[in-house]
Amino acid sequence: MVENTFQTNFSHREGADSLIDSKYYDDDGRPKRTGGVWITSSHIITAVIGSGVVSLAWSIAQMGWVAGIVVMLFFSVVTWYTSAFLADCYRTGDPITGPRNYTFMDAVSSILGGWNVTWCGIAQYSNLFGTAIGYTIGASISMMAIRRSNCFHDSKGADPCHMSANPYIISFGIVQIFCSQIPNIHEIWWLSIVAAIMSYTYSTIALGLGIAKVAENRTFKGTLTGVRIGDVTKDQKIWGIFQGLGNIAFAYSFSMILIEIQDTIKSPPSEVQTIKKATKISILATTFFYLLCGCSGYAAFGDTVPGNVLTGLGFTNPYWLIDIGNAAIVIHLVGGYQVFVQPLFAYVEKEVSKKWPEVDNRTFKISIPGLSPYNLNLFSLLPCGDVYPTDEDPKME
Repeated sequence: MVENTFQTNFSHREGADSLIDSKYYDDDGRPKRTGGVWITSSHIITAVIGSGVVSLAWSIAQMGWVAGIVVMLFFSVVTWYTSAFLADCYRTGDPITGPRNYTFMDAVSSILGGWNVTWCGIAQYSNLFGTAIGYTIGASISMMAIRRSNCFHDSKGADPCHMSANPYIISFGIVQIFCSQIPNIHEIWWLSIVAAIMSYTYSTIALGLGIAKVAENRTFKGTLTGVRIGDVTKDQKIWGIFQGLGNIAFAYSFSMILIEIQDTIKSPPSEVQTIKKATKISILATTFFYLLCGCSGYAAFGDTVPGNVLTGLGFTNPYWLIDIGNAAIVIHLVGGYQVFVQPLFAYVEKEVSKKWPEVDNRTFKISIPGLSPYNLNLFSLLPCGDVYPTDEDPKME
């Protein structure tokens, strides 16, 4: 059974409150949280907006103009509404002074308990693991698309430009090993901001190319009901609708890390107020871009829109702009990967350190000229970083 794994190291220390410097530590003995509305929004946007935004046009094509737009608005409202409920679970009891639930699993444990903890743990960590795999594949596809775009341009379409994804998957993994040296989710705010900027960059490129294509066609393509039965079979139509629903639903999914993001927020004001405001801003901005990108792509290509308008060569020129869009996807997925896997890293490290404490304590100081020594934890190379404070923190008075 999954236990509450994030108990503070100071909880059993007599007179701990008097030993904690409030300048560096919060009331629970953990390092001072610094997240505000905009940093929290960047975390959420990084988690919500993925490379799937460029496949929303295909999803709308399966349902048509009316149902496609309605479904997208419906999921945005559902996501905002359920996120507000989940945000209230961060503290048990009083929303300002009540005990914190540091993770999604802590909230499940304190509210539901029993076997619900086990099943929800399996669901959450399986989802996070699957998302990490999906981000790795998505990044490799975008890297391949850059090379294919240049290949097509250089050969003027004569070369089919077949290539293997393996080198790009390995390259992405190597980059993630370095990024995983960042100690915890509190410290990746700058990476989330960069990733959020990148998400808007490739979304804007897809939007601009869609608008340019509509201007070139001098007409809006697409129909009210989407792909017609006849062009596809009845079974293919039904399957396409369900795929489209799944794509849109997944595009808004970030609940499995909402509380982990909420645990990076400074107080006062209360964490609930900040996360709800950040969630509202993020979902409004995300929905706006989703609608623009999805509708412009569908208007440009109609029912023949490719599954991914950037990597599927929906657009072929200007090839350099498409390369920038795919590069932005790769950079965004680097940051998004870290936001999703930090809770998974934390769980793995905590469980292993409980069974083999000596593994967690094996750190090496690496001298860096002109800077403070870097404490390398062997877990970070797996990668799994140090995610909770230790009693030996030099800031403890």
